[in-house]
Formats: sequence, C-alpha cells, structure tokens
Amino acid sequence: MDIKENSTIAFTRATGSQEETQHQTLRDSVHTSLGHYFKQLDGQPVTDVYQMVLAEIEAPLFETVMAYTKDNQTKASELLGLNRGTLRKKLKQYGLL
Repeated sequence: MDIKENSTIAFTRATGSQEETQHQTLRDSVHTSLGHYFKQLDGQPVTDVYQMVLAEIEAPLFETVMAYTKDNQTKASELLGLNRGTLRKKLKQYGLL
C-alpha cells in the first residue's frame, strides 16, 4: 500500500445526537493545527517549533503502534521502518519503555 494512501485518516465527531465521519489527510491535520497554533501566538516570538512538532507527533505515533503490535518491538520496528534500537531509544525518550 502506498504511503499517500495510508495518510488519509477517518475520524468521527459527535454532532449532537449524530456522528459525522470526515476524511482528512495527516498532512492537512498538521497544516490546520499549526495554523491554529500560530494564530494563537498572536505575533509572540517562538522557537524550536520543529522539535515541538516532532514530539507532538512521535509520542502518539509510538503509543498507537505499540498498542497495535501488542508491545512487540520487532513488529513495531518493522511496521515503522525503524531499526529496533532506534525504536527502543524513542520509546525511552517518551517514557513508553
């Protein structure tokens, strides 16, 4: 399966008594979130946005993948396309190991 195909996610939002399913790419979600973030800054100086975004994305990514693989690090590293040692380092970094 192509990476671009995988980047489309579905999420459900409760709207009163109804549920509405929307499809949004991960890219669009990041774009929207950063737009909101910069708007809230209202011109205030900010640094290290790159590291902030990585931490915000990596932590839930690893949490979700580890849950999906039932904490099997070998399967998780294969799924992510990472070396198992790199995965362990990241899991430690985010307090997941």
